[in-house]
Amino acid sequence: MKYLVRDKIFAIGDDYWIEDERGRHAFLVDGKALRLRDTLELKDPDGQVLVTLRQKMFSLRDAMTIERDERPLATVRRKRLSLLRNHYRVTLVDGTELDVSGRILDREFTVEYEGELLAHISRQWFHVRETYAVNVVREDADAALQIAVAVCVIRMAERERED
Repeated sequence: MKYLVRDKIFAIGDDYWIEDERGRHAFLVDGKALRLRDTLELKDPDGQVLVTLRQKMFSLRDAMTIERDERPLATVRRKRLSLLRNHYRVTLVDGTELDVSGRILDREFTVEYEGELLAHISRQWFHVRETYAVNVVREDADAALQIAVAVCVIRMAERERED
């Protein structure tokens, strides 16, 4: 299933619908204003919070956390000692690790688990300016988590570029 995501919507205080490939509302992004740290909530169409994305404060390395039910679900960090600048590691609380690599700033990258493709992020599927698609390849993959991972690594790569 492909999900259409607009780049500019991920600003604090912004709300935006992510649509599926049929144009139906799939997820609501709720940018929380007036918080001490960067916070976004990804909600289902009924308003139920599925995951919360937070910038980790006072971390030695830039990191973002993904929470579910107000408990940590995953931490996203740029992979250390990687020859690829655009290589991130997502560590779930159960110890599972996902690899994210590709051209993050160009919105052309993949999310993999032990070499198996979970999601492919690309601008190729949509010709609308400033949009990209998150194609969740495996049916049993958590779509909200895959979208959250994509948003986190893009935000982190953009921050890194600005520094």
